[in-house]
Amino acid sequence: MRRHAGEGDTLPGARPGPQGGAAAGRRTLRDELLLVLALSVGASAVSALISFVGSVTRPGGLKDQAAHLNASQAPGRPWLDLSWQVFGIATALVPVLLVIHLLLREGSGPRAIGFDRARPGFDLAWGTAVAAAVGGTGLAFYLGVRAAGFNLTVVPESLPDVWWKLPVLIASAVQNAVLEEVVVVGYLLRRLGQLGWTPAAALAASAALRGSYHLYQGIGGLVGNMVMGVVFVLLYRRWGRVGPLVAAHALIDIVAFAGYALLAGRVGWLPTA
Repeated sequence: MRRHAGEGDTLPGARPGPQGGAAAGRRTLRDELLLVLALSVGASAVSALISFVGSVTRPGGLKDQAAHLNASQAPGRPWLDLSWQVFGIATALVPVLLVIHLLLREGSGPRAIGFDRARPGFDLAWGTAVAAAVGGTGLAFYLGVRAAGFNLTVVPESLPDVWWKLPVLIASAVQNAVLEEVVVVGYLLRRLGQLGWTPAAALAASAALRGSYHLYQGIGGLVGNMVMGVVFVLLYRRWGRVGPLVAAHALIDIVAFAGYALLAGRVGWLPTA
């Protein structure tokens, strides 16, 4: 059976010989993985858990509270606000650069996880198809769990009405997609495979991690993103590329952010804070 590219490859830096050398290589990979997660989505997962505890212990139901995604950082000061927005997007991508650096050091590079420009048409076409399927299903699921009281009202954007609003929302969507798919799918699965995890265990870890840093939205955010995580891992193993997943995630978030900006307060079915 053809195995997924990158999972279970030879440990970088591990040399044939005494068992202690291979063990040292595994420890290095484990520590590397934990540090990358601590600097990115792992830290977000802890933050989401604290936020969720605060929400469930606050008077009132979850649906009466709001989770703001793209909010103003300097109300009434648009240029300063823009500076903070760009700073936040740029710094959030540093862990991706770190992952690329680590992959290059092991001699593989980002091509090993399909984060390259080798098949742009394939990535965009399949990404669009996945976005259409997952995006529509996700919206219906969110509306249902919020109505049942298991989710906060998600406010995708609350930026001021300025010229840079749409470009910042698009950049934020792309940043989310690149960070999550490169780290939580491509890099995480590659390292867990090299550490000897079974495919099933690695899939569960990736899906649970994706759900955990969305817990600030409520139980619906946790469960919905875990299901999305399972689907994305299966697609990654089929294609051997994160490119289509990045495209799909970016399109889903662009539609969510821009759609909310255009429709909030104008249609009755879309919850607003």
